Amino acid sequence: MTAEAANPNGMTPEIRQPVPPAALPHTSGGRRRGRHRIDLRRIGRAALLGPAARGRTSDAIAHVAEAHRAHHPDADITILSRAYVLAESSHRGQMRKSGEPYITHPLAVTLILAQLGAETTTLTASLLHDTVEDTDVTLDQVREQFGEEVCFLVDGVTKLEKVDYGAAAEPETFRKMLVATGNDVRVMSIKLADRLHNMRTLGVMRPEKQVRIAKVTHEVLIPLAERLGVQALKTELEDLVFAILQPEENAATRALIDANAAQGDPLAPIAENVRSVLKDAGITAEVVIRPRHSVSVHRVSGKRGELRGTDFGRLLVLVGEDADCYGVLGELHTCFTPVISEFKDFIASPKFNLYQSLHTAVASGDGAVAEILIRTHQMHKVAEAGVVALGNPYAQPETADPTEDGDRVDPTRPGWLSRLLQWQEDTPDPDAFWTSLRADLAQDREITVFRADGGTLGLPAGASCVDAAYAQYGTAAHACIGARVNGRLATLSTVLRDGDSVQLLLSHDAASGPSPDWLDHARTPAARIAIAGWTADPSTAHDAGPPAAPEAAPAAGAPATPSRHAVEHAVTDLPDATVRMAGCCTPVPPDRVLGFAVRGGVVTVHREGCAAVSRMRALGREPVGVRWQDTADMRVTLIAESFGRPHLLADLTEAIATAGVEVVSATVEPPTEQRVRHTYTLQLPDATGLPALMRAMREVPGVYDVGRAQHPEGA
Repeated sequence: MTAEAANPNGMTPEIRQPVPPAALPHTSGGRRRGRHRIDLRRIGRAALLGPAARGRTSDAIAHVAEAHRAHHPDADITILSRAYVLAESSHRGQMRKSGEPYITHPLAVTLILAQLGAETTTLTASLLHDTVEDTDVTLDQVREQFGEEVCFLVDGVTKLEKVDYGAAAEPETFRKMLVATGNDVRVMSIKLADRLHNMRTLGVMRPEKQVRIAKVTHEVLIPLAERLGVQALKTELEDLVFAILQPEENAATRALIDANAAQGDPLAPIAENVRSVLKDAGITAEVVIRPRHSVSVHRVSGKRGELRGTDFGRLLVLVGEDADCYGVLGELHTCFTPVISEFKDFIASPKFNLYQSLHTAVASGDGAVAEILIRTHQMHKVAEAGVVALGNPYAQPETADPTEDGDRVDPTRPGWLSRLLQWQEDTPDPDAFWTSLRADLAQDREITVFRADGGTLGLPAGASCVDAAYAQYGTAAHACIGARVNGRLATLSTVLRDGDSVQLLLSHDAASGPSPDWLDHARTPAARIAIAGWTADPSTAHDAGPPAAPEAAPAAGAPATPSRHAVEHAVTDLPDATVRMAGCCTPVPPDRVLGFAVRGGVVTVHREGCAAVSRMRALGREPVGVRWQDTADMRVTLIAESFGRPHLLADLTEAIATAGVEVVSATVEPPTEQRVRHTYTLQLPDATGLPALMRAMREVPGVYDVGRAQHPEGA
């Protein structure tokens, strides 16, 4: 790729519309502790204005060095100077579409990261991040001059060539970058800063290209910034994308912000009252007003309708220790009227992206309501810079041992990223990966559930027991037949809540497989990919083992080799296949039935009217002929609907026993409006006795209906 070519890196002049500054921490070493919001664009432009002549080199790198030492006073700048010399000489002669020397881009990206507090290795790689992609510099040269870590980071953010990958270049580049991020999260830090500068300089691109780049930023990079906790980059990216994708709403929101600013800030007197209260209480704290950025104002406007003056910002209270946060909360709730519904404790229960803070809202004497964030200085740094504030993950006191094959394993890797890396391995198709990635990242909240063995599972909000099964067991979850949620039996479609305990029940039948209905309840890509893989081609599903050699069909009129279920009641036309009754419709003689081949030489038998038959045929699956044998032994699931009364369960069980039927399992759901549902799995000695058994159960006082199960638990 040439430096002159327009590309998703946006080598173009800056957008001239003003956008609110991004929030950045500035607390290291006690320097400028009062400045909590720094305008990255103002500083970047001040550093980079003017021609990049050789006489200005020291000035350009001096701004990066100053920002870096504000967070790392003892940092060695020598390696940054060497990296700058290589980057400047390599990019010399390459120009951006605006006519600016190309070196201004890696300098601006590095300055963004320096302001966030990134350590020296990240900044070195940031200066060099386009050298391998756009110049004759090789990874071997980077490794030789700057070491393995810098080489790994540069390689991680280097895009794949369209010449080699065609239309798949973009999704495969993101796949490569995410895999590298799993090994070192600093790779994504550089990419996010790179995209932020590119979004700032998108103005002369064709409108359709601006929209395409903004959509990818919105669907992929902004969610990644949120999950990595880099709020300083996320908020500005949101505003830049908002201006491109929703220009009318953006203009209206900016007008609201400007009109409110002209009337004065109603939060100022509340902030002064808070300072006075905390001073009287002897709590050392900083109280500052944080204006909301454009997208935040737009969201609040959509939620609350007409905005009050205090809705355009929030108060931020910064203290020294965790305990002081709760001290501040107590004073505020004592001296002001708290809005209890607005209280959230993200210190005791941090968000999955490292965020910690106390959230509350109080009403002043004149009725004005102010939202307040309470956190320590260190929490604030992490809240703004996220993983960037963690520095080098391999410099931690305890790091994970290298794997046997020598791969790097980032000890700070978040759980959601580990899950993403697992499911992407099962999605070789670039389009399917790209679709799944955007769907996964669109789920912006996470819950934690507890496993039966005491471990935990991180899942997206709205996840079901199906998702939990695949998160815990992988493709072995194909054999899941049910679950216990908080100690009670539950269907696999049950939606889990934060803090639930879940015990997953697996079948010992090797032929067990997922129902197509599970796709309706699966939220995670890992679950959906595994289920869809089974449904599309069960013979090649994971853990299925090598496929059996195909056998010739029997000659016309020749009897098929009997293929038997465990209770030997049905025969299929496929030789030597094992027959399994479908749990979704529980067929019994003399039902009209069809079979469908699934993995491991198994044929699943469905009633002809079963909804699963329609779905299988829609997927192009051909049915297999099945017929009943003379033997009558049969297992069936019945559901009895009844009005609640004492001894009902005993009476139903007695009616079943009187008919000579064995009860395999029984569940009773909690009463709803005085109605109770009993589900029985029964072993009948003779299938012809099923109608009589159902009549006997209906005759039990209080029972108003008995029917065959259509969707039993775990079906």
